[in-house]
Amino acid sequence: MHTKPASPSNQRNAMRKIARIGCVLLTVAAFAGAQDKQEAPAVGGTLKATSEVVNVYAVVRQKNGHLIPDLTKDDFTLEEDQQPQVIKYFSREADTPLTIGILVDTSPSQERVLEVEKQEAESFLSEVMRPKDLTFVFHFDVDVELDQDLTSDLNRLDSAIESGEINGGGVRTPGTFPTDQQGATHLYDAVYLAAHDELKNEVGRKVLILLTDGEDQGSKVTLEKSLEAAQKADAIIYAVDIHDRGFYMRQGMGYGGESVLRKLSEETGGRVIESSSKDSSEAFQQIARELRTQYLLGYTPTNNKLDGTFRKIEVKVRTPNAKVDARRGYYAPIG
Repeated sequence: MHTKPASPSNQRNAMRKIARIGCVLLTVAAFAGAQDKQEAPAVGGTLKATSEVVNVYAVVRQKNGHLIPDLTKDDFTLEEDQQPQVIKYFSREADTPLTIGILVDTSPSQERVLEVEKQEAESFLSEVMRPKDLTFVFHFDVDVELDQDLTSDLNRLDSAIESGEINGGGVRTPGTFPTDQQGATHLYDAVYLAAHDELKNEVGRKVLILLTDGEDQGSKVTLEKSLEAAQKADAIIYAVDIHDRGFYMRQGMGYGGESVLRKLSEETGGRVIESSSKDSSEAFQQIARELRTQYLLGYTPTNNKLDGTFRKIEVKVRTPNAKVDARRGYYAPIG
C-alpha cells in the first residue's frame, strides 16, 4: 500500500476534525455528571478509546421491513461472547455527525450502470449530509483512486463523483493507491484503504457506501483483511448491489458478488440493498432512512482484558417479529 499524497484541503479538514472532536469531548465531559441517568448519550470512537466503552449502532425493523424508531433501552439486550452485558448508555442517533465514504466501482462490468450510480449518489448526499458531516469519494478499478478527500462541500463531492470513468482493465493508469496486482476490480483494496486511511481516526458515526456488483479481481489484500480494517475503524458498510448480469453472460462468466457484499455489510451492522440497473434511488433512500433511525448502545465489557482479540456481539430486542442490524463484533484494544 502506498501512502496517499497530501491533499490541498488537508488544513481545512484538520480544522473541521478539531471542531468535531471538540463537540465529542464536550459530550464526554457531560458523562461525568450524568452517570446515573438512564439514557445518557454515548459517543463514537473517542469515548470508546478513553473509557473502555464499546458502542454499537443498531437499526431495528419489523418483519415487513418497516423501521421501528421508538424503542427504549429496556427493549434491548446485548451479549458479548455469549455473556450478558449491561447497557449503560442509550440514545437515538439522528444528529450525531456522519463521516461517509462513497466507493464507486468503475471497472468494465459497471459500464451500463455507472451513470445511474453517479446521479443517485449525488442525490443521496444532498439529502443526507448536514453541515457537520464529512464525506470522501473513492473510485476503484485496476487501482484505487481518492477523488475527493473529506469535505462538507457538496459541489466538490458532486464533481468527484462525476469524474469517475470506466477503466478497461487492460490499461493501467496509476491511481492514488497503485497496486502491483493484475485484475480490473480492486474492491477489497478500496474497502481496506477507505477504512484504514480515511476512517480509522475519525469520530462519531462512520459509514462506507459501496456502489458495486461485489466482484473482486486482483486486490492485494483479502476479503478478511478488508473486513478487519472496517471493524477496527468501527465503520458500518452499506452495499448497493447494482449489477449488469448481461455483462457476465456476454463474457461467459458467472456472477457471485452477493455473498461478498453480504459478508462486508452484515458483519459491520449494515446490509446489502438490491438495486436494478435502471434505478438505484430507492436503495439510497433506504440507507438515508436507516441512518436517521439508528440507536446507539454503550456498554463496558465484563471482559476487561486488553488483548486485541475479536469479541462477538449479539443485539436482540424484545419486540416480536423484529430484526436488528448491528455489528457482530469488535477488536479489543491492546494494553
